[in-house]
Amino acid sequence: MIKSSYNVVGVMSGTSLDGIDLVHVNFEYNKDWTFNIIHAETIEYSQKWFDTLKELVSSSFEELKQIDKDYTIYLADIINNFIVKNKIENLDAVCSHGHTALHQPEKKLTYQIGNLSIIAEILKQTVVCDFRPEDVNLGGQGAPLVPIGDALLFSNYHYCLNLGGFANISYNEEGKRIAYDICPVNIVLNKYAEQLGYKYDAGGKIAATGTYISSLANKLEALPFYKQKAPKSLGLEWVNKNIFPLIEASNLPVKDVLNTFSNHIAQEIARVIKKDSRVLITGGGAYNDYLISRIKKSKSMEIVIPNKYLLEFKEALIFAFLGILKLRNEVNCLQSVTGASRDHSSGKIYKV
Repeated sequence: MIKSSYNVVGVMSGTSLDGIDLVHVNFEYNKDWTFNIIHAETIEYSQKWFDTLKELVSSSFEELKQIDKDYTIYLADIINNFIVKNKIENLDAVCSHGHTALHQPEKKLTYQIGNLSIIAEILKQTVVCDFRPEDVNLGGQGAPLVPIGDALLFSNYHYCLNLGGFANISYNEEGKRIAYDICPVNIVLNKYAEQLGYKYDAGGKIAATGTYISSLANKLEALPFYKQKAPKSLGLEWVNKNIFPLIEASNLPVKDVLNTFSNHIAQEIARVIKKDSRVLITGGGAYNDYLISRIKKSKSMEIVIPNKYLLEFKEALIFAFLGILKLRNEVNCLQSVTGASRDHSSGKIYKV
């Protein structure tokens, strides 16, 4: 039965490995969709899981299968603790992205761990998950998946820009939703902050003390990906192959790497956004004051940074929403965004 009100938990783990984002949300439908975030929390990864997830791309397929099982059990435990702690009852579903282990859509390959059917058995809840593979099988990039949520929940902005492991953008153009990954963000910035003993460069303070090195910036800007047309998406494999070798070869102090790459991010974003647009910025990168200042300087635009719940948990919120659309058998994956052969309702539903 199609309902007008849904009580769900959304779960997201991103490539920047900040932790597992969980949201308890109520969605209402009356001509348009509205939402209310009731609880939200990020659970940091243990050092063991942080190290394991960081090395996923170098794991064999057999190793990935065992990690997948272990991670699914671990994720179920995290979700269950969140449900118990917040005394959440009468859930329609838990909607989970899982964690990306491999993403090579050109080879029709994408693998998110944490989406095995045992998650529903452990939670004793309906679970909607594993949203990417169907799109890849239909010839799509399997990413980004958030834009359907941007279109239906945040249509009062010209652009929705998320600054997480990667910068991804979503906007409406001639009646179609367009979205794609622009460039890496925290997946690069955090790596170099770690070399100085920090998990991340808080506020971009280290980057602000560095020097902009145009020779490195020019090499980054020349990468073929930036000239490709959408749909397009990025993964850690691409960063390992294309970004890190350029940075390492430059042999620069970390502060100069952080400064130059922050400016590179701002320049790539400025290429995309039209002058004087209204831009919603979410994701951990929104806390990077230096990066935001460079984006503002790169082009005239109205930047809106929302409240903490929406800033930090927008992706988890939208994966909760994708799960609802799947339960309703409504489109949650757009051909115009991913390049798939058609719009479709993606994901797996595990019932108990």
